[in-house]
Amino acid sequence: MSASAGRAPTAIELSHVSKIYRRFSGRHFATLKSALLSGSLIRDLRPEETFTALSDVSFAVPAGQTLGIIGRNGSGKSTALKLVAGITKPTSGTVAIQGRISALIELGAGFHPEISGRENVFINGIMLGLTKREIQRRFDEIVEFAELEDFIDAPVKTYSSGMYMRLGFSVAIHVNPDILLVDEVLAVGDAGFTHRCIDKFADFKRRGKTILIVTHSLDIVEQLCDHAVLLEAGRKTADGEPKRVISTYLTEVGKQEGKFIATTDVRAQQAAPEDPSTAGPGRWGTGLVEIQQVAMFDRTGQSVQVVESGEPLTVRFTAAARQPVADVVFGVALFNASGDCVYGTNTHIDEIKTAPLSGSAEVSFIIDSLDLVAGTYKIDVAVHSREGAMYDYHRLLHTLRVQSRLREVGVYRPRHRWEFSSGVSVKT
Repeated sequence: MSASAGRAPTAIELSHVSKIYRRFSGRHFATLKSALLSGSLIRDLRPEETFTALSDVSFAVPAGQTLGIIGRNGSGKSTALKLVAGITKPTSGTVAIQGRISALIELGAGFHPEISGRENVFINGIMLGLTKREIQRRFDEIVEFAELEDFIDAPVKTYSSGMYMRLGFSVAIHVNPDILLVDEVLAVGDAGFTHRCIDKFADFKRRGKTILIVTHSLDIVEQLCDHAVLLEAGRKTADGEPKRVISTYLTEVGKQEGKFIATTDVRAQQAAPEDPSTAGPGRWGTGLVEIQQVAMFDRTGQSVQVVESGEPLTVRFTAAARQPVADVVFGVALFNASGDCVYGTNTHIDEIKTAPLSGSAEVSFIIDSLDLVAGTYKIDVAVHSREGAMYDYHRLLHTLRVQSRLREVGVYRPRHRWEFSSGVSVKT
């Protein structure tokens, strides 16, 4: 089968694209002409004088497909979009585009604040390639979509930021391009406006338009995109089916969050006051038994501080006794970000009778399923006597981040299901 018969033509293709920017420094050329003639604007700069926004990135978007680019801030997402839009050129590699582009990158960039929204619609529409007659034909639809019927003849300088952005979005999306580029523009209005934007994207897909979306909204990528690309520090680290790429992204984010949380916890432990009356993080006790090396582990035994809701978790610490201690109780408690106790227990409550502690021992508190909603939690660990005499208490010194794709509220996430009578129709 030929490529033309079995495959849609490629609308967007980046091939081994790199983009290097020059950092600001005191170094300068005698004249711009001399720099251009020598070709040394980038080539002769030292590594510390440059910043690589993209490095050897390749991907292709078939016509009629929707691609989502995800990644953390500074990963190169917006640079890739600007290269596709033609706003900037690659330092190396090639960018090939087939079709008319409309870019929702800097909404309303051509608006003049002193003139009315009506006049700005015509100016902005012409900048995006429409004729005056085409704008007149689509004008009412543009204004209605932006929800600005009562304000369209007011100067743009009187608009709120939301009104300004909605109008820019509406003009750009009514250009009817072959390729639509979208950069984090879904936060330009209320929930109703966002839903209309998503509906508009879906309509574009039905009409065979090509869409490239850069966003932090993973739900949007999963809902709208046929394919996803993950960028990390300017490099492509994953490419494929959206759910799989999103999963890779969340794993990487979890690792980075874990490193940050671990560093923050170490600082908190070093600064913790030895005062049981404190409401904040602290550590106190007689020291007869000392808690050491507190850590959390996932199902694979890997040390973690970020875990998925519903996954198992083990809290493990070492208890070291200065001398044999007969009366020993181990305790663990979880608190939410507001300081409310989510759950707490100890070996005495659980009717576990421990033998006298001599030397050091490892203690593991194992949760088979951490059924908490997404959020930040603090873990207390303690060792004390049955009467409550405290040997060592770590108060709010250990942080756990629970992540979830679900948008539940509260703290506890009970296992549940829904059932309906025959009068309720459920879409599958």
